[in-house]
Amino acid sequence: MTIRKTAVVVLAAGHGTRMNSRLPKVLHPLAGRPMICHLMSTLETLEPERQVVVIGPEMQAVAEVVAPHPTCVQSERLGTGHAVVAARDALAGFDGDVLIVFGDTPLLSAATLSRMLDLRRSVAAPAVVVLGFRPVDPGGYGRLVVSNGEALEAIVELVDATPEQQGIGLCNSGVMAIDGSRLFGWLDRLSNANTKGEYYLTDVVALARSDGLSCAFVEGPETELLGVNSREDLAVAERLVQNQLRAQAMATGATLIDPHSVHFSYDTVIGRDVVIEPYVVFAPGVRIGDDVYIRGFCHMLGVSIESGAEVGPFARLRPGASIGPGAHIGNFVEIKNARVERGAKVNHLTYIGDARIGAGANVGAGTITCNYDGFFKQHTEIGAGAFIGSNTSLIAPVRIGDGAIIGAGTVVTCDVPDDALALARVPHAVKPTWARTFRERRRAEKAAKQTSKKS
Repeated sequence: MTIRKTAVVVLAAGHGTRMNSRLPKVLHPLAGRPMICHLMSTLETLEPERQVVVIGPEMQAVAEVVAPHPTCVQSERLGTGHAVVAARDALAGFDGDVLIVFGDTPLLSAATLSRMLDLRRSVAAPAVVVLGFRPVDPGGYGRLVVSNGEALEAIVELVDATPEQQGIGLCNSGVMAIDGSRLFGWLDRLSNANTKGEYYLTDVVALARSDGLSCAFVEGPETELLGVNSREDLAVAERLVQNQLRAQAMATGATLIDPHSVHFSYDTVIGRDVVIEPYVVFAPGVRIGDDVYIRGFCHMLGVSIESGAEVGPFARLRPGASIGPGAHIGNFVEIKNARVERGAKVNHLTYIGDARIGAGANVGAGTITCNYDGFFKQHTEIGAGAFIGSNTSLIAPVRIGDGAIIGAGTVVTCDVPDDALALARVPHAVKPTWARTFRERRRAEKAAKQTSKKS
């Protein structure tokens, strides 16, 4: 096998009108990142010498997402062949293998693309290698006409296919690996004499054959070749990605009580012997250590949870939350930009923001760190072993010392020393029979009003 350099052209200039969105199609997210980023990440594993993305004139947002890879603009959308021509300058002087893929086909695997390149670099060295697949419903896909195993005779569009060709189950995905030394010569010979008036990349196969060169194909799985053209397609792709991520989590030692109700992001890291109950969402940037137990209906984003911690149910952990070993985060607790240290407990109905909860501290139900003064975020420090009584408001910036106790219902506005008690309550008063007297007086007043209305 000859080792040759590879360049990749990603076609991403399509309007995506069926998405009915102001967002470019290829920027719609899958598992927490734009779909085109899934593809770009896969392509990088092939270590291409050049990687260029063809975009439309109004797609600066796409250029920003795929940076530092360069982009080329297809000023007019005149077909796939015309789109590749837009990359001519970016590929100037390159004569290796050019891999052409589509930005709205995010599930392609490196293994499938490698098989295409391996065939292109084999002894037979076909000038063009096309990726085919066998969909359950061939629909309007072009058909691959083949002979002698891997030899590709032609790509026939459905409208031009004979009845016999329409019965072919092997379809064209559009993905190609092409001899870069010949590519642009063939593109310059393309014709737009067809019903759409477009320059089709698929015609390269016929041009190569007319030059006496061989073409070939490899076959890939339909699941990898899903093109995302609508919100429905996006949902199907999301389901496929989630199934892969769930399988990966379980294979590496996590227990998912109800896998299909758990949603991961592309970068979620899950340790061994983690238990995840139903309806948990891992948004981007979540790292879970070993032996963590996550109860149902939790949502996490930008979070680190260390070994042996317990979280939930119904917990919301926001960016910057760091949960230490053996810590407990309970039901209806929200934590943002805060460190909860080893063995600390925040078990009920509490908001902790911009804070540090020391090791072994216990934060009672209804506690709030009042971290925002309308202009700036302020920090709250709760020392190791401190006990914060229920329904406490901590007005940041404030420090609660190690081992300090805050009485329930206290509003803390100044620092509390180590091992001190802070208590701020209205004195408790009991007035015997007051309630009965009050009710009797109010009943009499009500009866008097009713008598007055009748008279």
